[in-house]
Amino acid sequence: MKKINVLITGASRGIGKAIALLFAQKNFRVFINCSRSISDLERVKQEIDSMNTGECHIVTGDIGNPDDIEKIFAQIHRKCNGIDVLINNAGISYIGLLTDMTNAEWNNLIQTNLSSAFYCAKAVIPHMVSQKSGKIIQISSIWGNVGASCEVAYSASKAGLHGFTKALAKELAPSNIQVNAIACGAIDTVMNAQLDAEERLVLEKEIPAGRFGKPEEVAKLVFDIANDHNYLTGQIIGLDGGW
Repeated sequence: MKKINVLITGASRGIGKAIALLFAQKNFRVFINCSRSISDLERVKQEIDSMNTGECHIVTGDIGNPDDIEKIFAQIHRKCNGIDVLINNAGISYIGLLTDMTNAEWNNLIQTNLSSAFYCAKAVIPHMVSQKSGKIIQISSIWGNVGASCEVAYSASKAGLHGFTKALAKELAPSNIQVNAIACGAIDTVMNAQLDAEERLVLEKEIPAGRFGKPEEVAKLVFDIANDHNYLTGQIIGLDGGW
């Protein structure tokens, strides 16, 4: 039976880690990536190896850097013919007034959150087209739909990712490749850990479901989309507890 190859960017913690663990548990070959938290990524691999189910390989590097992308995919191609499922999860945030943001901070955020999706997609598409199947799934945010004050750059990067998803889905649909995005609401991750107890309580009261989402809930949706629904493409799927 052919082993399905999955690349998860930003897999050292949070949503990316939950996705990697679930796919490995289901006996997929997973390639896990991050650029800085290498020790955390190694612990994810150790956890996967202890399952004795899937197969895990670490591919470190900055996916916002095309030179690093070339090295990452050289490592991947030494292990397999190509990626069957790409999960663009890596992302960073910036909270503050736009006027306080430096040019370097803006460029870094756009490279990490948006340009990386282009670089990774460009690298996986030839293999997917050749086999007439594939899935590209973006982990995005509701701020890409409605915008957030003091998160202008982050909102812009996610809105760009939504446009990228819709357009690429049309381009790849004739090759039976589906491209979708999950617009997450408040998920219980390190990115949201900057909220103090009072801020968190206020936010939870705004969410109709009355709580933050869990990384494992995002992972389950990603897994479902990756393994079925070949007529579902070009969609921005909200996972936000009705927020």
